[in-house]
Amino acid sequence: MRPLSCVATLLAFLWGPVPAVAAPLEMQAVNDAQWTQRPTAKGRIAPMMIKAQVLLDRARFSPGEIDGKSGENFSKALKAFTSHLGLNSTGQVTEEAWRELTSASSEPVLIEHTITDEDVRGPFVQSIPKKLELMKDLPALGYTSAREKIAEKFHMSQDLLQTLNPGEKFDAADHKIVVTNVATGDLRARVTRIEVDKSSKVVKAFGRDQRLLAVYPATIGSAEKSAPSGQLTVTGVSKNPTYRYNPKYEFKGVRATKPFTIKPGPNNPVGVIWIGLSSEGYGIHGTPDPSKVSKTQSHGCIRLTNWDALSLASATAKGTLVDFTGDQEAHRMASQQARRKK
Repeated sequence: MRPLSCVATLLAFLWGPVPAVAAPLEMQAVNDAQWTQRPTAKGRIAPMMIKAQVLLDRARFSPGEIDGKSGENFSKALKAFTSHLGLNSTGQVTEEAWRELTSASSEPVLIEHTITDEDVRGPFVQSIPKKLELMKDLPALGYTSAREKIAEKFHMSQDLLQTLNPGEKFDAADHKIVVTNVATGDLRARVTRIEVDKSSKVVKAFGRDQRLLAVYPATIGSAEKSAPSGQLTVTGVSKNPTYRYNPKYEFKGVRATKPFTIKPGPNNPVGVIWIGLSSEGYGIHGTPDPSKVSKTQSHGCIRLTNWDALSLASATAKGTLVDFTGDQEAHRMASQQARRKK
């Protein structure tokens, strides 16, 4: 791999400032990363953090978007992983947690990938409008670039993908690039129950005998429109759904007085998956902006990254129970957020 420093100036000109890193991001350095007690500086990409995030993703304790930085979603995933093993759950990478993570899989966390014709196949959308009313005029809500498409394929932030591949434009097939070696395929068993924890902003998938299958970070409701309470059921699973806006939802910033439909695509407001629930207008779905999962608010639904939504949907069928927990704490947190915005 080429050192980041050799092309930093060029990258800054072409794509903006390169994310700060704690060490040169050569593939072998990340694959060989070892535990250190020294904390990673906030906002900095570190080899150990990339490795830990990939290993959590592979173990189905999703850190959300893999960006190589410490953050809330990473801490939640690590806490869920260590708690599941009966270890002290601090949300920090302890030596014991590192040992458990690295012993779970011996495969390298970064691998080479040859860009395929499918990776660079569009059509790509030049830009995605921010307002729902403007989205309805697009023929599809596709990716904006091959870089976005490849980053999502490997559960990565576009910044991390670019940092691992300095100078690469990701627009030509047969180029070799470095990517994360993440979880692939369906969940290992059928989901019998989904738990949506509104206070911790996580979704848990359980199989038979309450066996934990996966944990995902999630955006769950808002002060404007809270998520449901109690127990619902899954009414159906739709891949590449359209999005239909109903004026009775009265979303803030939407002025439409008549219903309208937004075409399918990964940048559709509900992403690539819709898991319908037995309460009108509510569902578990993907998102066009994976970096904001569990960090912003939703219009009452449960929002996951597109890849996590696909993972959950792969083993979820009509009639699956969905339990909503953490109502009181979630209400308190939403009220605090609403007051801060005033």
